[in-house]
Amino acid sequence: MPRDRRTDDEHENHERWLVSYADFITLLFAFFVVMYAISQVNDGKYRVLSDTLSSTFRHIPGTASGAQVAVNPNAPMPMAIPFRRPNPGVKIDENQRVKKEKLRNMAREINAALAPLVKEGQVRITEGALGITVDINASVLFAPGDARLDPGAIQALTAVANVLAPTDFPVTVEGHTDNTAINTPQFPSNWELSGMRASSVVRLFIDYGVDPRRMTATGYADQRPIDDNATIEGRARNRRVAIAIESRTPDNPVEVRIP
Repeated sequence: MPRDRRTDDEHENHERWLVSYADFITLLFAFFVVMYAISQVNDGKYRVLSDTLSSTFRHIPGTASGAQVAVNPNAPMPMAIPFRRPNPGVKIDENQRVKKEKLRNMAREINAALAPLVKEGQVRITEGALGITVDINASVLFAPGDARLDPGAIQALTAVANVLAPTDFPVTVEGHTDNTAINTPQFPSNWELSGMRASSVVRLFIDYGVDPRRMTATGYADQRPIDDNATIEGRARNRRVAIAIESRTPDNPVEVRIP
């Protein structure tokens, strides 16, 4: 009996673990095969979906219902079209063009309305970086040392008011004098006289339909001469009322040319 027990021990299989190891490797291989199969995408279906989405977001009509769609598996993927914001400069340029044309038309209308005074040299219309300036000699509008409008001046200013009323440009009316001192109970200095003359013109414009919110009246006395006060002619030119029709965009000035 002892001899038989030794024989059984000598024939015991010590490599049985290889069976379990082989089973584990087989299962692991099967797992990777399944994962690989799952990871494969139907290229044709993917391209159909991609083309449909691209057409939708690009506002391109899709394929009609029931139509056959041919898919080329070797065709390149459709590229996304980047969204481009509209160029704001286009609108700004158009606005500037419209404003420029309006100012040009206003200059023509004022020039035509005041043609006799322009011809006599009593009115001067100039253009600048910020708009139009209409210089009217004070002798056309007021008696010496007075701020009440002469009856003959109302017709000329009414013509200007009719041009200004339909527009929306800001208007500044400036009163200017020469350096001759004035000292009356009503006007202690040229500051009061120039300011009252500008206010008289503004009141007339408002009476004839110009929006008061667009109006500004200011007096500069003799501080902004356009000619030499040493001569009679120079002083006459310095006594004036300037009507400045301004562009609303000083950062982008509108320049006009008076034909």
